[in-house]
Amino acid sequence: MIPVSLLVCVMAAWCAVYLADTLLRSSATHRISYESWLASRGLMLSPFHVRWQTTMFNRLFAYCARINPQALYLWFSSGLVFGIVAMLGSVVLLVKTLQQTVAQMTTDNPRIGGQQALQVVVPGVNLPTNQLAYFFTALLLSGVIHELGHAVAALREQVRVNGFGMFVFVLYPGAFVDLFTTHLNLISPTQQLRIFCAGVWHNFVLCVAALAVLFLLPLFLFPMYSTGGGALVIEVVQGSAADGPRGLSVGDIVTGLEDCPVKGVEDWSSCLSHLSHTPQTGYCVPVASLQPSWAHGRAFKRLDGTMDCCSNNSLTDLCFSYMKPQGRSSREREYACMPVRKMVTGTRVCRTDDDCAAHSHTASVCVTPSLENQTRFIRVTHPPNTHMLFVGYPPHLQYAVSLTNFVPRFGFLHLDLPVFLETFCKYVVSLSGALAVVNSVPCFALDGQWMLNALLEATLVSVVTDRQKRELIGFFLLLAGSALLAANVALGLWMVTAR
Repeated sequence: MIPVSLLVCVMAAWCAVYLADTLLRSSATHRISYESWLASRGLMLSPFHVRWQTTMFNRLFAYCARINPQALYLWFSSGLVFGIVAMLGSVVLLVKTLQQTVAQMTTDNPRIGGQQALQVVVPGVNLPTNQLAYFFTALLLSGVIHELGHAVAALREQVRVNGFGMFVFVLYPGAFVDLFTTHLNLISPTQQLRIFCAGVWHNFVLCVAALAVLFLLPLFLFPMYSTGGGALVIEVVQGSAADGPRGLSVGDIVTGLEDCPVKGVEDWSSCLSHLSHTPQTGYCVPVASLQPSWAHGRAFKRLDGTMDCCSNNSLTDLCFSYMKPQGRSSREREYACMPVRKMVTGTRVCRTDDDCAAHSHTASVCVTPSLENQTRFIRVTHPPNTHMLFVGYPPHLQYAVSLTNFVPRFGFLHLDLPVFLETFCKYVVSLSGALAVVNSVPCFALDGQWMLNALLEATLVSVVTDRQKRELIGFFLLLAGSALLAANVALGLWMVTAR
């Protein structure tokens, strides 16, 4: 469900804007001056929509259109080819996404359908409210670059640009360019295609550029931040498994999870995944330290069939199991409730008793925490502090902390700067790529409509000589594309909000 607080704030803001606009327009005293003020600034207001248009960037567009004409011709011709390929690819992608959505709707198995390439984004539902600034900034940047491509391509093809503008619809920002329609209709279909494809082409280029910055970020930040030395903790969720006096703190550097080394965030995630799907790690403990517990461990079965021997639910003790040294031939297992930090601090990990014998001069056995199914005991290494000991479901540990690969070289550097750059680049990659795909779809009111019409005019003239028949073919193709996109949006929105 959409958060009520967010919905109330958005509705209240738009109601206030619309009420003020209505009062000023109905006022005999202020109506003329108010409408003149709006017109002079290129502003237009309507319910849930505000639009601003200006000509101040026309000179910049004209300057860009005059830079190396031959290079620009090759640039926008490449965009033409990309646009045609993207039009076909977007239809295939939407069909695949629709199949995945239907598969998810008709089954209770969350694995069916997999991760979709395209998803409807609803702020506050599948988009965290604390990342709205990233989302809207990246969306606006992607829209501006998209329209910049249209404007420069149009001026290069001698089509006048009346102005550039931006708008906000409900919550979503966007941009547009106003082209002189008469000039646009006079040029050839191929020239029109260069203009119409320039938007999605520039979105693709922006997506690739943001992806390159994302991968080269360690190189760009090398003088100020180091990488490869561990994962830096930048946030710990209060009350979580990682919180507390012996837990993790902001500024700690995690270098290992059990015997799995951690050099960055990717290693942290892969190590947790590995520990989740492998048997519990054991620890080499001297036999002498186990003797007081040999008499009987008072072990009892839990509901899931696993054994426990610490019935007092102590926060410092944990039930361990091991093969009784006198009865290894019969594989007799013993259980002992022991102080966990004392037993595992500075000890080697093991799988069998033979692992301990190979690395120890004293008689040792391999003890393993006896825990519920899917629960793991994990030692988190974050020097110079002592190990953080975690008992629970490994994904809970992953959600309890936020980490980054970048460790500041100097104390005055902010921990969140690399995170901001990483997150923003990821949003630009996602949103600019999504705009390229969606605008390529042959659908009414999108770039795909004009791209398809120009493509049909450029390719079917000799095959279908009647213009009305070509327009009829284009209409049915656009109708199919619009239905495909609408089905994806409607079902995707239902999946996000209703489920």
